[in-house]
Amino acid sequence: MEMVIRLSIIGAGGFVGAVLRYLVSSWVQYRSGSIVFPFGTMAVNITGCFIIGFLTFLVESRSFFSPEIRSFILIGLLGSFTTFSTFGNETLGLLRESRIDLAVMNAGIQVFVGVGMVWIGRILAAGIWR
Repeated sequence: MEMVIRLSIIGAGGFVGAVLRYLVSSWVQYRSGSIVFPFGTMAVNITGCFIIGFLTFLVESRSFFSPEIRSFILIGLLGSFTTFSTFGNETLGLLRESRIDLAVMNAGIQVFVGVGMVWIGRILAAGIWR
């Protein structure tokens, strides 16, 4: 597949995923009635993890989907809908390969360092724009 075509397919999937993320997250958050807990974000992350698990099983065991469809759905749509699904899928892959050490390291670094980087980014931005 030519690179420009592949990138266009991924980009189209990313557009759809971003729009779906906004719609689903907003709807769930509104329906929850909560102004404190991020139910909408949690819903898209958990849903995305389920979908990527379901679809990657079909791809791996049944050879479902062409490379173009996989790029559109798995990289573009789900990657934009939630990168947490990719994180979950890659961590499970490490566990399936009996690389528990790497799975724990991957999960720990991404969760704790990721949250820490959000905090550092906020401090930096506050220092620059205050």
